[in-house]
Amino acid sequence: MSNPDGLLVDIAAMVESEHSNQMSLTVVVPGAVITGRLAPVALWWERVADVLQASDHLKPFAALFAPPAEEPPGRPTHLHLHRARILQGDFGLPHTGGMYRIAIADISAWSVGDLSYSDA
Repeated sequence: MSNPDGLLVDIAAMVESEHSNQMSLTVVVPGAVITGRLAPVALWWERVADVLQASDHLKPFAALFAPPAEEPPGRPTHLHLHRARILQGDFGLPHTGGMYRIAIADISAWSVGDLSYSDA
């Protein structure tokens, strides 16, 4: 979306200002539907850094994900999802959820809530 949805930007800003990670969201981006929980950028960076730090091969990259000392300036330009899954067929990848950073400008549609499948 060349003109990011103002409501979606407001939701992301509220997550940042309240440091909440309980808002579930599903977004449509080119080639994928992704569902997960919004996280403040600092929390997202911290969790990605922790995962990288735990890997012998990826540990050097952890420093790149150190949160900046200052709060992010201006309005959010990206969503940061944790426990996120790319919906594919009748399951989500990865099954346990992952960490995704999505440019708000790339989102063509979205819905509040975490989509999941049911066998019922």
